[in-house]
Amino acid sequence: MRTIQLTIDEDLVTKVDRVVKSQGTTRSAFIRRLLRDALREIREAELDRKHREGYAMFPVSPDEFSIPESDQAWGEE
Repeated sequence: MRTIQLTIDEDLVTKVDRVVKSQGTTRSAFIRRLLRDALREIREAELDRKHREGYAMFPVSPDEFSIPESDQAWGEE
């Protein structure tokens, strides 16, 4: 792990301290969790954007997912 220094407004530090105390954690652990969550949300938004762009460039044709029921494999019946 690496130690970094960051500047935060005093009122925000007070609010964070209140939350971490109630959760029984530390500022560092709290901030690490928030950063991981934010990075995951950014990554998911990027994947969603790429997915939408892909379907915009190559839209689904009307019969693309129309497989006759007789051709579908449902396992042992």
